[in-house]
Amino acid sequence: MNSTKYWLKPDWPAPANVFAATTLRSGGFSTGSFQSLNPAMHVGDNPELVLKNRQRITDMLDLPNAPVWLNQVHGKTVVDASQVNTLVEADASFSHEPGVVCTVLTADCLPVLLCSRDGRSVAAVHAGWRGLLAGVIVESVKAMKTLDLLVWLGPAIGPDAFEVGDDVRTAFVESNERYADGFRAVAKGKWLADIYCLARINLALAGIESVYGGQFCTLSDVERFYSFRRDKETGRMASLIWRI
Repeated sequence: MNSTKYWLKPDWPAPANVFAATTLRSGGFSTGSFQSLNPAMHVGDNPELVLKNRQRITDMLDLPNAPVWLNQVHGKTVVDASQVNTLVEADASFSHEPGVVCTVLTADCLPVLLCSRDGRSVAAVHAGWRGLLAGVIVESVKAMKTLDLLVWLGPAIGPDAFEVGDDVRTAFVESNERYADGFRAVAKGKWLADIYCLARINLALAGIESVYGGQFCTLSDVERFYSFRRDKETGRMASLIWRI
């Protein structure tokens, strides 16, 4: 399959034994508002078609095993994907073992993929603004047991599309004043939030500087990406990372 049409490959200097991808919305079986490569079971899509989409993803990416799916709740829980054998409530997973496919689903929230420079550890993080503020990225970094990390920021709502209220900005700035750089005023009580900027600040505060990606906008790119804020009823992209 044509990777430029069905998935994105992170542009980062990951070790040769680390593989990663974010699926796009084309190349699958779902119809209507879920068209077409939706792997999310929780959004109201036909379960049989979702299972076919999941198999399509496994096949087209030549995955070593089925992805480890999570029940994402905008929190900060991080789990060891190699120990997951049922659907668990978490927003990130990591693995120090080969062949384990850490996976998160997004449709405007930020998918964050991490790997250690030595290729021994990988992680996938679902970071909406709530999870980011709660510390899901920091908790994932801790789980990696090293700060010698590479990070890729996958497709999320862009800095010109993510409007939030005073409450969101205040929560971030009260946490750390550096987060003020991630907000731009557009009207009284209204701000445009740059989730990529916020994530980079968050990572810098955790001691991580090697950060790549962050040039997408799920809301404005209708052809490639699902967007919950744009469409409400919609599918999800899967961001996956594994090592061999």
